[in-house]
Amino acid sequence: MLTLPQLQNLAASGESETLEFKRSTAELKSAMQTLSTFLNHRGGCLLFGVEDDGRIVGQTTAASTLHDIAQEIKRFEPSIQPEISLTPVSDTHNVIAITVGKSAVRPCTYNGKAYKRIGNTTSELSIHEYSQMLFEHMHATQRWENQPVENWTLDMLDHNEILITVEEAIRRGRMEDPGTRDITQLLTGLNLIKDNALLRAAIVLFGKPTCFRTDFIQCLLRVARFQGNDKSEFLDNRQFRGNLFALLQHAEQFLRDNIPIAGHIPEDRMARIDTPKYPFIALRETLINALCHRDYTIGGGGVDVAIYADKLEITSAGILHFGLTPQQLYQPHSSRPWNPLIANALYRRGMIETWGRGTLKIVETTVNAGLPRPEIQEVAGSVTVVFTPIRPAAPQRTTRDLTERQQQILDLLASEGRHMPLREIVKALKLEKTPWVISEDLAALKTLGLVKSQGRGRGATWRVP
Repeated sequence: MLTLPQLQNLAASGESETLEFKRSTAELKSAMQTLSTFLNHRGGCLLFGVEDDGRIVGQTTAASTLHDIAQEIKRFEPSIQPEISLTPVSDTHNVIAITVGKSAVRPCTYNGKAYKRIGNTTSELSIHEYSQMLFEHMHATQRWENQPVENWTLDMLDHNEILITVEEAIRRGRMEDPGTRDITQLLTGLNLIKDNALLRAAIVLFGKPTCFRTDFIQCLLRVARFQGNDKSEFLDNRQFRGNLFALLQHAEQFLRDNIPIAGHIPEDRMARIDTPKYPFIALRETLINALCHRDYTIGGGGVDVAIYADKLEITSAGILHFGLTPQQLYQPHSSRPWNPLIANALYRRGMIETWGRGTLKIVETTVNAGLPRPEIQEVAGSVTVVFTPIRPAAPQRTTRDLTERQQQILDLLASEGRHMPLREIVKALKLEKTPWVISEDLAALKTLGLVKSQGRGRGATWRVP
């Protein structure tokens, strides 16, 4: 039973996701709906005899009162066993407290319907939300990744990647040396074989790229570079199919080939320091997270990398699960991978950690590089991480070699960070060249998509995209 001081402290804290006040059991049915939200979330406490503003008033309590509560509790499916207590607040009035924990089986319904809690508000689950909660409950035992796959044999796997994973796990102390390098036994140790059949996770991780032409079409990477700030004009557009490690290599190579690299020589050093427009460590971490945690049940889904003039986006198919929101990913959070078998292999290989620090590492690395915090979005059944630069950076690598003069033009435009007319560019570079030579260089750079112009003729101005 709650003591009066405990009750007063609860009432003073106000309604929340785990606490609800009701004036009396005249509101019994709506109170039971709220109890359903507690069972479907983190548990909670329901108080009868407390006003919405937290004032403790109590209510008269007869045998019929507790009987009515017991009857309504029978309407829950699966059945529940809440703690019910009475706290006297006067000679004639009590506060009734009903406390429940998180239901072991979700969704838990009241009178055939399930409810959710947002702040201190109760509402009915939509059909989609109900299905999603049911799907997440089944996740522990029945997932896409832990199902056996027919017609795939050991010779269709990249044995070298399996050996690399095991050797790296041993080196990092994340696996005891099994004393064998037999592929079947290694996969068994990674829980990727069940009843002598390969699991889907094994295919995602180690399937040979040539075997993905007609099967596992969701093992897909799409990469693109765009001329401007939207998808209206492509500069590059490719697709790759293969296992997770192969797709990661393709994505990394695409980023190396297409991300501008700015360089400068500090006054106290002789060597040039090259700085990418976006930190590669953060991009790689984002790619690994996308490949690991995406929803592989979506046949047409994949991982997308898109480079625009003003941003870089990495998108993975599938939504956030287990109640996670984009905002929570910026804070310490528990690790509940959607594909734990795939995540386990990546952890052993040293590519991820187990305590949910992936997004925190992405943010820390990006901010430490002097860039704004990446934006995490959940839109239209996918999760996107958006990186934005502080200002344009001059490219050092392109699809063709640049002349020294062309590189000087790029460095100048990037350092200025604004539109510059031709006369200012010529003056700033202090080159013994006529303006038309610089103009030809600018035209060549524009063809490569490395600079943009605004206006025409003598009034034209130039800048790095």
